[in-house]
Amino acid sequence: MNFHILTLFPEMVTGGLNTSILGRAAQNGHIGLEAVNIRDFTKNKHKKVDDYPYGGGAGMLMQAQPVFDAFKSVEEKIISRGGKSPRVIYVTPQGKVFNQQMAQELAQEQDLVFLCGHYEGIDERVLQAVVTDYVSIGDYVLTGGELPAMVMIDAVSRLVPGVLKNEESAEFESFHDNLLEYPQYTRPEVWQGAEVPEVLLCGDHAKVDRWRLEQSEARTRERRPDLYELYAGKGRALGYLQKRKLSHMDMLEVIRRGQGELLYGAEDGVLVRDIPSGAYMLSAADEDMGERLISLIPRGLKNGLYVAHQDFLKDSLCRRFGCSVINSCVQAVYTRKTPWEEAAAYDIRPLDLSWLESVYGQYHTVHDRAYLEERISAGMMYGVFLEGKLAGFAGIHAEGSMGMLEVAEEFRRRGIGEALEKHLINRMLERGWVPFCQVFTDNEASVRLQEKLKLRIGREKVYWMS
Repeated sequence: MNFHILTLFPEMVTGGLNTSILGRAAQNGHIGLEAVNIRDFTKNKHKKVDDYPYGGGAGMLMQAQPVFDAFKSVEEKIISRGGKSPRVIYVTPQGKVFNQQMAQELAQEQDLVFLCGHYEGIDERVLQAVVTDYVSIGDYVLTGGELPAMVMIDAVSRLVPGVLKNEESAEFESFHDNLLEYPQYTRPEVWQGAEVPEVLLCGDHAKVDRWRLEQSEARTRERRPDLYELYAGKGRALGYLQKRKLSHMDMLEVIRRGQGELLYGAEDGVLVRDIPSGAYMLSAADEDMGERLISLIPRGLKNGLYVAHQDFLKDSLCRRFGCSVINSCVQAVYTRKTPWEEAAAYDIRPLDLSWLESVYGQYHTVHDRAYLEERISAGMMYGVFLEGKLAGFAGIHAEGSMGMLEVAEEFRRRGIGEALEKHLINRMLERGWVPFCQVFTDNEASVRLQEKLKLRIGREKVYWMS
């Protein structure tokens, strides 16, 4: 993952980030850190980058031209190596407040650009031209955007594979699962009369885990009741969904992977918004709960996307939003923990954007070009190469399911589809995900493939709607 920081003070950024854990991660190639001096792009012979605001007022504003040219220099480099135009984060008190869920979302990107303001801000015109996200780290004012940018880069970097030596550290610390971290102790066992809790010395890992969870729950309930309510809601949601986990695997994984915004969680219904795809996923025990969930979905969404897990929800969504069913499917889930052994005869590797047109040419009837471009840029599309040709491809959808499987006609009946799906299963297991896919109800060949690969098929239909 690469971080590009547009700043007037590059030495401040490099000095703060090229040390300790992040410095080692950069040296080892797990992350890339680039500080771009906006002043280098000014056309003013005195290297001036600011001017007085129109209409008067205190202070100076950063000018549009050097900011825009600095961004374009970064964007061109990213695109030249096969990437997509990056998300640009402008750090400002006017933005959405940064939190751990946002860090998890941003960690899925290949490149992030942070635009650091100074003085009284930046000309609005260039913000409208390049910024995709306005983000704040709190309701207070700092002298510049460099410190907030470094805070966010630190939080996001910890979630990038390989950055932390102990891979579990990012999973079991403050704010994981909306719980505060449990109390920790080290030697000596007694310090100023205070003893280490006896359970931590017993050697029983199950007891230790239970104690730590209890402590985290108690600490969160006391210190952050707002977080505790989110945690409790998630527990209720997971409890409901796990009663029919095969048919709810999409919603379960969206929540588990931290890419879902839980809008409602109860013992009889769940509504979650998948952040990457924007889809509203819902399941209800009865029609009354279904109507309650649907009432929580915003009206007037442009190209709204919905995933209904019951027929009555499908019908109600059609009435409420005037949408229709895109496809109906059943879910197939790989419930085993062991990966497949992959045949060495198949050359399977991630696709880059040089293959976009080939993929789009074979698969454009299902997904548009922009979606396929995003999936390739995210490193979530894989191809099989035989005889120097792209023989087939498959990938992982934005909401987390396996799919987009296509084999060129001349290479069919050689086991390529099976090899690709085994590869996807293994990559998902490596990430700690439960592999699953959604099979169109009339696709008997795909159902047979899932059964051959030991995936279990859910009984209930799932409806994608728009």
